[in-house]
Amino acid sequence: MSNPGQGASDLERDKARALELTPVSRETLNKLEIYVALLLKWQATTNLIAPSTIPHIWTRHVADSLQLTELVPDATTWIDLGSGGGFPAIPVACVLAGKPGAMVHLVESNGKKAAFLREAIRATGVPAQVHAERIEKFVASHVNSVDVVSARALASLKTLCDQAFPMIERGAIGLFAKGLDVEAELTEASKYWKIDVQTVPSKTSPEGCIVVVRRLSAR
Repeated sequence: MSNPGQGASDLERDKARALELTPVSRETLNKLEIYVALLLKWQATTNLIAPSTIPHIWTRHVADSLQLTELVPDATTWIDLGSGGGFPAIPVACVLAGKPGAMVHLVESNGKKAAFLREAIRATGVPAQVHAERIEKFVASHVNSVDVVSARALASLKTLCDQAFPMIERGAIGLFAKGLDVEAELTEASKYWKIDVQTVPSKTSPEGCIVVVRRLSAR
């Protein structure tokens, strides 16, 4: 017979491990806890994350997102493409809360997910805004410069370069979470783009990395 508290204790252990990997302030943790609780509540009716990752939500999703902020400690304005359930955008916004001029733009065309993201922003009080439109439309109309453009589990690196180029051209740094196929994706993207790129090993996944794109120009 399973222990009714087993799931909760597993989540607590996972949270402790996540906070060891990516420590945050008490204020940031409070916001993250509100966000995770809300996500798990909505997950019952809206598929926001893969069900298999729920027991490891803190390491697999939260810490995986938080590690991006360590690569760009001075960044305050972000655009997150295809935000889905809010990773990495909402954890990033939790970190940026209280910083002057901070704003995270979440681009998500799925209506149900966009509704969840708006509720997560309201509940946590983070500096973020949801844009419920397709990425191509958002990029075409968004002319302001930003510090970072990010994406996680969204598309191939070549496609991400296609989408993020207008922002990277204006000075944004691209932060794209990738897995085992990163070398093949870099090879493919390099056929179309000249990329100033760095790969940083992931803290949360031995086969994962973050692709950091600082400059980008068409071949």
